[in-house]
Amino acid sequence: MFYDARGVAVTATHREAVSLLDAVLSSYAAFKNDTGDRLKAALAADPALPMAPVLRGYFLLLLEKRELVPRALDAANTADAAMEKFGATERERRHSRALRLWAERDLQGARAVLASILEHEPRDLLALKLAQYLYFYAGDWRAMRATIETALAAWDESVPGYGYVLGCHAFGLEECGAYGEAEKAGRRAVELCPDDIWAGHAVAHCCEMEDRTEDGLAWLDAASGGWKSANNFAFHLAWHRCLFLLALKRYDEALALYDRAVRPESTDDLLDISNGVSLLWRLEQLGIDVGPRWEELAARSAKRSDDHMQIFGDAHYAMALAAAGGPEGFARWRRSSANYAAGSESGSAIMSAVGLALGDAAAAHRSGDYARATELLFPLRESFRRIGGSHAQRDLFAKLLIDSAVKAGRVEVARDLLNERLAARPRNAWAQAMAAAL
Repeated sequence: MFYDARGVAVTATHREAVSLLDAVLSSYAAFKNDTGDRLKAALAADPALPMAPVLRGYFLLLLEKRELVPRALDAANTADAAMEKFGATERERRHSRALRLWAERDLQGARAVLASILEHEPRDLLALKLAQYLYFYAGDWRAMRATIETALAAWDESVPGYGYVLGCHAFGLEECGAYGEAEKAGRRAVELCPDDIWAGHAVAHCCEMEDRTEDGLAWLDAASGGWKSANNFAFHLAWHRCLFLLALKRYDEALALYDRAVRPESTDDLLDISNGVSLLWRLEQLGIDVGPRWEELAARSAKRSDDHMQIFGDAHYAMALAAAGGPEGFARWRRSSANYAAGSESGSAIMSAVGLALGDAAAAHRSGDYARATELLFPLRESFRRIGGSHAQRDLFAKLLIDSAVKAGRVEVARDLLNERLAARPRNAWAQAMAAAL
């Protein structure tokens, strides 16, 4: 038995293996592009290190691709075999159980097991990060905040990785609307760990939600130097920069940044596609011609139409397919999603209650049937959170509803929605412009 950098017990046959595991966790917490290579080193170092295959399984699931689920289950089997042969702590066994439940698409069960781990071992950095991720895509920002705050009592600046936990706290605070506390925590996290892109992203969210566009751009300029080794999450930070540019009406810069840093390459990553879809829709709504860019996103989305790993992603795929998927593209997504909605996975009920309507509304808006888009979205506006993602990301669908109401001539509905938005965000330039036009 050994202990990691935070004093958490780890089963291994030698100290070097535990050090390699610590390196994987540090890279993962910072979204670094060398995380996979570090994991390979840990896997090769010690067959008695059960957390290495567990990590492999988790990382496969974080890619949110249906074809990787069997490989994640194989990783859980490998971990269980190592535990049977070499022994394991109760924490490690629970991690394997959480991995298996997640792979079996029982996300509620996986969240519950991760929460149980943190009750006994609040310094488990991996459990903290994964719990926040799963609560995030469940749209449960209160649990996301509470999970970190409960664990924080066991942490301080003397514990390695504290900055990353503080970054998670910052994001939980921001999603709960505590922007001042969130920004303070996020800035301190970046001071402690300059490579903490998640904490930096939490501060960007604060600036977005408070419509402090110049502050947001200045923050990204100041902090982004520490994120040069980040993985594709850096594309999402470029998306945030684009939101600030749109608010300042610097549309040409935003479109150029889309090509250079938001969608610099064609990938089928869920977050990458969502970034692109969200930004292109916003640009078009502002009257900007985005050229043929929808075609690439639609082609990628078509290949993910049957995944249904995240309803958040499904809704964005539907928007891309409605924009450029051809007559059959969206129809195929609709058939597949309806079949999924009738299933028994954790996401099936969310698809049934919210996801199908979001897709149908996107298609109706694209075809010019703004009245139908309004009718679909208005009753669900308090349920958008169920698809997961952040307030800033889901704002796409709030804007889709308002834009549909305006174009459908539903003046009273549009006015009420805009007044509600301006009460919460009085400096929001988009809402101000829409209200003035209305």
